[in-house]
Formats: sequence, C-alpha cells, structure tokens
Amino acid sequence: MPHTTRTALAAATVLGLAGLSTTACSSGPPAPTGTTAATTRAVTTSAPPSSPTTSSAPSPTTPTPSSTTTSSGPASPAPTSRAGRATGSATVVRTLATGIDVPWGLARLPDGTVLVSARDSFRIYRLDVAASHLTRVGTVPGVVSNVAQQGEAGLLGIAVSPSFAHDRLVYAYYSTAGDNRIAAIPWDPTAPAGRQLGTPRVLVTGIPHNVHHNGGRLAFGPDGYLYATTGEAQQPALAQDKGSLGGKILRMTTAGRPAPGNPFGTLVWSYGHRNVQGIAWDAAGRLWASEFGDHSEDELNLIRPGRNYGWPQTEGRTSRAGVTGPVAQWGPPEDSPSGIAIAQGSVWMAALRGQRLWRIPLDGTGTAAAPRDFLVGRYGRLRSVLTVGPDTLLVTTSNRDGRQSPGAGDDRILLARVT
Repeated sequence: MPHTTRTALAAATVLGLAGLSTTACSSGPPAPTGTTAATTRAVTTSAPPSSPTTSSAPSPTTPTPSSTTTSSGPASPAPTSRAGRATGSATVVRTLATGIDVPWGLARLPDGTVLVSARDSFRIYRLDVAASHLTRVGTVPGVVSNVAQQGEAGLLGIAVSPSFAHDRLVYAYYSTAGDNRIAAIPWDPTAPAGRQLGTPRVLVTGIPHNVHHNGGRLAFGPDGYLYATTGEAQQPALAQDKGSLGGKILRMTTAGRPAPGNPFGTLVWSYGHRNVQGIAWDAAGRLWASEFGDHSEDELNLIRPGRNYGWPQTEGRTSRAGVTGPVAQWGPPEDSPSGIAIAQGSVWMAALRGQRLWRIPLDGTGTAAAPRDFLVGRYGRLRSVLTVGPDTLLVTTSNRDGRQSPGAGDDRILLARVT
C-alpha cells in the first residue's frame, strides 16, 4: 500500500462550508490465495468481457427495503436487535453479472433492484437481482480515473435519495482531475437505456484528491442524512485538522449543507481517519466503519459524533487520551478492508489484499465472538458488500482495479447466503 505524502493542501469549496479536504485509498498487492475458511488472527478490543453480462439462470427473489410488497419480492421484516453468532457460514449461490470495470458502489432502489457504479468506466448500472439482469443507466460526466497509476480515483460511492419515488435523485461521489466531489443526479427511467442520467448538481467540491486515499463511500443513514467517507489524500496531518474535509466521515443534508446536530457545525461528523472505505448501520442505528491502516493495523470502528479516531498519531488499539480505538483490528496482509454490510447480527466486510469476506459478530457496541474469514482466495479481491435480504448479500470483486491481472469474467457481482 503506498504511503507517500504531498505537502500542498487542496482548497475545498462546499455549499455551506469552506475548508480543506483529502481522499481515501485502496490496498496493496494481493495476498496468497486459499480455498477454505479459517479462524482468524484478528485482535478485538471488546470481549475479461468488454461489456458486462448477466447470468440467465434463476436466482431467489430478494426482499425490498420498504414495508410494502413490490414486484421484486416480499417486504423485508422490521429489523431486530440481535447478537451475531460465533458459528455460521458464507456461501456464494451464484454469479449475477460479469465483465464490469471495477464495480465500486451499491445502492438499493425502492423496488428492490440495485444500482452499481463502475469506477473506471464511470457508468451506473441497474441490477435486477431476481432476474439476474443488468442494464446501463448512464455515464456520469466529468469523472477522471487514475487506474493507470494503480490509483483509486474514479466513480466511487452511490446512494439513492430517501425520497426517490418523488425526486428521482441518485447521489454520487466521484473524482475529477483535481478533487473529489459529491453530486445529486436526476434519473429518468423512461429515457432510453444508457441515457437516463441528467446533469449532475454538485453539492460538495474540493474534497482532497490524490493517487491514493480518496475515500468515497456514500450512504443515507437512518436519520435521513447523507454520510460520506473521505481519505486524507496521503497528507496525514489533514486527518486531525477539523477544518479540513480530508480523513473524515461527513454528514450532510441533501443540499450538501451541514446536517443539524453535527458536532462542529460543519460537514464533519468524525475525524482522525486515514481512509474509511465502508459504512453501515446496525438495527439499533449505530454507525460502523471499516478503515485502511498503514503498515500494522486495519480497523473496524464504532463511529460516534465528534470523536477522534487517532490517525496519524495512532493506528489500531490505543490508550492515548482523547482517541477512540477500534472494536476489531487486523494485519493488512489478511485484510485491507473495503465495503461492509450488516446481516444476521454481524458485520460482513470485504477484503481487498486479503481476498476474503470477514464476519465480525456484534453484541451491542462490542463483538460477540472472534471474527472469521470466508471465501479466502476464491474470487480474488473483494470490494463492496450490500445486504439485500435477511441472510443474503451482494459481493463485488475488484480484480480489474490495477492491482493484479484479472481473470475471465472479472469483475463480477456475486450473490451470497450467510448464516
């Protein structure tokens, strides 16, 4: 994983905030592959197609996120608070789509279909999970990738408006030649396939940008506000600068302004991050985040507003005053974490360099049992995870991201059952 830094600070222009910011990073070279799940060494601090294709075989119907039944399947049950199990499994049921140029963001639509952002082609796709059918929605203009430098910029996270049925807005986090941005994009599903996206309305500019550490995860929380993760753009000092957008988790309104209740009156929700790559909320509304470490420890953190998560002064478990340490930690060779999702009372975390899917059973604000890894080495680098049913996940591969030679069919979207 690269660790170079630059000295120039990028200017940030935000609607409702002016400040500096930075970006987040990916992982290092792939770890050796394997074929079996293994008990982990994790330490816890608490007890090639040219265009995408889809599979034609049937797949199980997936629940929708609303309380009403739609054409895509039955309604999801109301979430319940439950502790994760020490035993269980993760099994890939089938491959839903192939040939995508680094699938990065995943977001569910009200009808149960899923939007997929492709980092290096700048395209957004719509995946019908039940039918295993992938269609192109459109291409986001102005996006710049640096995959030729083994970089991590491009079209990154996506999120669906909580009022999508009325406003038809999709939110995207993406890179330009000089910064990272967040924009709201209108979507007209009645337009021809591939030309359904309107002109982006930029909400936040000047999020610091570099070859590595560009952050990029985007999601609406249970409170209805938009959360975004940023990296420190290989400028570690920015993570501790509360006036910078770099090395932070941000929380904002749909207009890109600081959300009510933010601890510093700005977009900043938490700080002291190196490169947060995954966020998810449990049934109790607690926010969890995965974060790339440097040479020693990757992290799973429980995020609380206004807290300092230590980078660059600390990495991993710490007793330093004023710093919040991780709930679980790993060595980068077995992890390099990316997206996370929560199902069956556990965090499911994709690993890039580690080429595996981690399960971290939760019990309140801590862990219920030691983390365990699955799918070790079977599908290469794993990027994003999305819950699409009580025991069903989507998992994407990331083998065309410039870190290794892709295999036939890469990159793929996998359907997995978890217990």
